[in-house]
Amino acid sequence: MRAYALQPGSSGDHTPLTEGKKRAPRNRTISLSESERQVYRSRLIQVNKPATLQDIVDRTICQDVFELLDWLPDSSVDLLFADPPYNLSKSFNTHTFSRMSLSDYEQWLASWLKKLVRVLKPTASLYICGDWRSSTAIHRVVERHFIVRNRITWEREKGRGAKSNWKNCSEDIWFCTVSDDYTFNVENVKLKRRVMAPYIDRKGKPKDWHESNRGRFRLTHPSNLWTDLTVPFWSMPENTDHPTQKPEKMLAKIILASTNEGDVVLDPFLGSGTTSVVASKLKRHYIGIEVDEVYCCLAERRLDMAKEDQSIQGYTGGVFWERNSLADQKSREQSK
Repeated sequence: MRAYALQPGSSGDHTPLTEGKKRAPRNRTISLSESERQVYRSRLIQVNKPATLQDIVDRTICQDVFELLDWLPDSSVDLLFADPPYNLSKSFNTHTFSRMSLSDYEQWLASWLKKLVRVLKPTASLYICGDWRSSTAIHRVVERHFIVRNRITWEREKGRGAKSNWKNCSEDIWFCTVSDDYTFNVENVKLKRRVMAPYIDRKGKPKDWHESNRGRFRLTHPSNLWTDLTVPFWSMPENTDHPTQKPEKMLAKIILASTNEGDVVLDPFLGSGTTSVVASKLKRHYIGIEVDEVYCCLAERRLDMAKEDQSIQGYTGGVFWERNSLADQKSREQSK
């Protein structure tokens, strides 16, 4: 199965993908100069022997996950968030992933996921991302090792139209636990929605909603259909050039629901660092693993930025707001 890991691209090691691009004046995409890359590179670590939690916690590990699966400490992680390459042929800066048969992709998933089971605490949770092509394989693999709790579907409003098919604008996140003893803080992840048809009781008082100068809203229980996420784009301060970057708001939902302050969050396919950044903002510990050095350096840059600005777009006042609500827009303005 080792052959199915991310492979170096044919272009070799080149100038950082974030350097040298001409940006529009209002483009806020996070970039790196070569001097910044040198600074952040010095913070990265690699693991080539059995590690303790203290060795790797709150660090970015620049390494192929397959090289250190056997070195991670037992029963040390409270939450595993995995956003592996989907079963698509795609380039990630200097590395590529090639599409394979569904059965081979299933074997590839199992080759690393089964080795992470021992790293999780008995009370831990797992969230793993996929699309419609890969979800079948993900389900088959996770049900062998975990208790499958739910499949979240989230709306990715970006996407190309199709002339002979339905536009693909959704992705999945499989929610699993190691046991029946797990954390789920439902009060921390309620969504504030606008009330379209407000109900008033016999005494003339609002029922399950309130009115403010921003409109009429109610707090609703979180469902497995997420339509309030915005894929990072050029004017958002969290945006990078990573091709499959997930929103900070998504990770905030997952981390707040399935961990408590001080818990440890592991991401074996860190990308540009969203999991580590959000964990840090929410007072959790993180372990981030990423094979591409440029993305690792971007993660470190974003971690530095998070020390100065701990806001998460769409999450204001301890509440998640539906996309494009007045509060969500105000959150965007405050982050500028």
